[in-house]
Amino acid sequence: MSDTVLTKIRQLLTRHGVAFTVKEHLPTYTSEESAAARGEALGVGAKALLLRTDDVFRLFVIPADRKLDSAAIKRELKVRKTRFATPEELLELTGLVPGAVPPFGPPILPFELFADTSIGQMHERVAFNAGSLTNSIILLAADWEAIARPRRIDICKTVDS
Repeated sequence: MSDTVLTKIRQLLTRHGVAFTVKEHLPTYTSEESAAARGEALGVGAKALLLRTDDVFRLFVIPADRKLDSAAIKRELKVRKTRFATPEELLELTGLVPGAVPPFGPPILPFELFADTSIGQMHERVAFNAGSLTNSIILLAADWEAIARPRRIDICKTVDS
């Protein structure tokens, strides 16, 4: 599945005429490791998190230097419960392991896509693992937003808060 996801993202970006870089690196298991492997600031990372909100799985994207605010998701989406997908659910639903999920809904992944309003504000680029722990894609945040078309909501807090 991971090669398929990378291929699908490459095809999608190419079809839209978007400039992007694919970077191969050693496996990365944290946002910090990914940022170091890409040579990018931590905040450039677009961390994609699959959550179950009430009975529906949705994909949420936040800058890698921030943390998800579950209370904000509940408020914004008017849901009562949120939880992260388990590694088993993630594998079953996406064919991917934690850390390999790219920040795309359809046609890449079959989930409604939400992104924090801060993505693309502090950094002009976004970077993310693209279907594996060893392949990253880097592109302009504006291009990612135009293609991924996430619903923008305030869903994160700074790591220090």
